[in-house]
This record gives sequence, C-alpha cells and structure tokens, in this order.
Amino acid sequence: MATLPLKAVTLTDVRYQKGDPLGHCLAWVSLVPVFISLGGFVSHFFFRRELQGMFFALGFIISQFINEFVKTSVEQARPETCALLDMCDSLGWPSSHSQYMFFFAVYFTLLTCKGIGFWDTTNKWVVNFWPWSLAFFTMYSRVYLGYHTSAQVFAGAILGVFLGALWFWVVNSLLFPYFPAIEESAFGRMFYIKDTSHIHNVLKFEYDNARAARKNMASKSN
Repeated sequence: MATLPLKAVTLTDVRYQKGDPLGHCLAWVSLVPVFISLGGFVSHFFFRRELQGMFFALGFIISQFINEFVKTSVEQARPETCALLDMCDSLGWPSSHSQYMFFFAVYFTLLTCKGIGFWDTTNKWVVNFWPWSLAFFTMYSRVYLGYHTSAQVFAGAILGVFLGALWFWVVNSLLFPYFPAIEESAFGRMFYIKDTSHIHNVLKFEYDNARAARKNMASKSN
C-alpha cells in the first residue's frame, strides 16, 4: 500500500533562521492575523455579540475566499526560499497575510473615523497607529522570512485595502438599515445580538449603566 506524503498544518508554523532576533520577532508579528481571528473575533462573539464585529469578521472570511480564488487563478509560485520553509506546494500571489492585515487596518480606521467603537475615539490618530503599524510589519515579515516576494505582499496589501473599504461601505451603507430587524429577529433575541453603533462611547455607557443598576439594586434591598 502506497504511503501518501505528509503535510503539516501551517496555521502557526512560521519559521525563521536560528539565532536571528529580528527574524524571531517578525515570526511572532506574522502570527498577528491568527491572534486577531481566534483571540479577537471569537472572544468578541462570545462576550460582545455586536453586529458590527460580526460583519467585520464575515468580511475577513469573504476576503480570504477571494484571496484563494485569485491565487488559484494566477498560480504564481512562492520565492525560491519556499524549499527551506517547506511551502513550495502553496501559491504566493497575493499574500493572504498582507491582505488580511490591510483589510483589518482599513476597516478598523473607517470604524474609528465614523465614531464606532468600544472606547472614546477623541484621538483617532493614536488609535489607528497600531493597526497600520502591524499591517506594515506583517507585510515586511513575510518578505524577510522568505514566504513571499515584495510584489506578492504589495499585491496583498492593495487587495486588502480595496476589499476593506468596499466591505465597510457594503455593511454601513447597504446592510446597516437592516440591523434593527436582525436585533429583533428570533435569532437575534436567542443569541442576544445587538448593535451599539449609535452609542458614542460604549465602554462608558456600559460602565454608567452597570453602576446605576447596582445602586438601584442596593436601594431596593435597604
């Protein structure tokens, strides 16, 4: 019986040259999309149930399907260093990591500029500095570590910017009017789905209401 070749799950398999501190740091940066997906959006669904966050995550999923479609259509190989990384059986154009992070940076920035978020967005430049920094570092890390060429990461970044802006427009122009209906639907009520886009500072709003509820409960018990 013939033995099929083995293939690793590459979700967190990021390799760098031993003894290279910059490569080690960039390898962790390259995992940021995984942390955002698992630590950010999964926990957001369980603890927040916000429609904006759900559609944000849905946009990522659609974006990655588009990335795979483009890759299989273009069929551009990864750089020669793919042999050392055991990645030559996968395609390289456009970079999915770059696309993911620039989609995130654009969508997050547009949310912040529109005043949609969990905190007070008075200083938007400070808030938006981090996603863009991570996006550029991720793009650089994919080239430095040998997973992509410069052209492949720039293609991913451009596609990510375009899809992020397009999806934001779709959600907040075409789908937003249906948010109240989703909240009031059987599905929305069952899973406590909500939309707080109209609240300027959600963190302060929930803090004030939690304090008010505690004080009200304390006054009733006295």
